[in-house]
This record gives sequence, C-alpha cells and structure tokens, in this order.
Amino acid sequence: MVKAVVVLNSSEGVSGTVSFTQEGDGPTTVTGNLSGLKPGLHGFHVHALGDTTNGCMSTGPHFNPNGKEHGAPEDDVRHAGDLGNITVGEDGTASFTIVDKQIPLSGPHSIIGRAVVVHGDPDDLGKGGHELSKSTGNAGGRIACGIIGLQG
Repeated sequence: MVKAVVVLNSSEGVSGTVSFTQEGDGPTTVTGNLSGLKPGLHGFHVHALGDTTNGCMSTGPHFNPNGKEHGAPEDDVRHAGDLGNITVGEDGTASFTIVDKQIPLSGPHSIIGRAVVVHGDPDDLGKGGHELSKSTGNAGGRIACGIIGLQG
C-alpha cells in the first residue's frame, strides 16, 4: 500500500489535510477534512505542478497526462486531476471521501509531488457552457493548495 498526504494552506483562512491511499494498481482513495470555507460546493482538483512559490497560482493547470478536456470524475473525457466538487457545510467544514482510478500514487502518472487545489466556486464539470468550462470547470479562484508528499 502507498500512502500520501497534503496539508492545505491558504491566505484566506482555509486549512486541513487530505490523505491518499492506494493498494497495488487499484483506485486511489482520497479522504479530507477542511475548514474555513464558505458553505456550498467548491472545485477540487489535482494540478500539474508541485510549485507553490507564487501561492496557488504557480501550481499550473489541472493534471492532464492524456490531453483531454475538463469533465466530471465519472466522465470518460476528463483531466486525470478532475475530482469534481467537495461539499462544505454551514459550519464552513468539509469531510469527504473520493475514490478515483486516474490519480495513482506510483508509476508514470503518479500524483506524488503535484498540488491539490481547492477553488472558490463550484466546478461545473465541463457542462456549464462558460468559456472556461472545458478547461477549468469555471471553478473560480484558487483559495487553498498544498503539495502531495509520500507518507511513511
């Protein structure tokens, strides 16, 4: 089993941790606990670069090793890093579990060393008709991020 973790940081008061586990070449399970967010849906993605030198803006685009358009986690056509939305309760916290086959923790498309980004708005899953729908899901600003590291 391979395990990884990311501690999310934000200049906007968002904090929390997200853990990743993968058995063999099976799907990766993502579990997270975040706080300091406005209630509602927030886009949640793996971005291509593990670079936070310019905050969340330097994490690059969504992780997309197969060169596809943005989509929902259950879609055939999607970026590997498209993990949809997390739901934040009225208290500003979110606890979630996502199981996904396109974000391995080992091999050529490993997400280790890449960034997780929480966005300010809902991800329209590529179906919103906005000019950004097919690239970012029109999910708004990047309000929290962190780099995925192996967990011993």
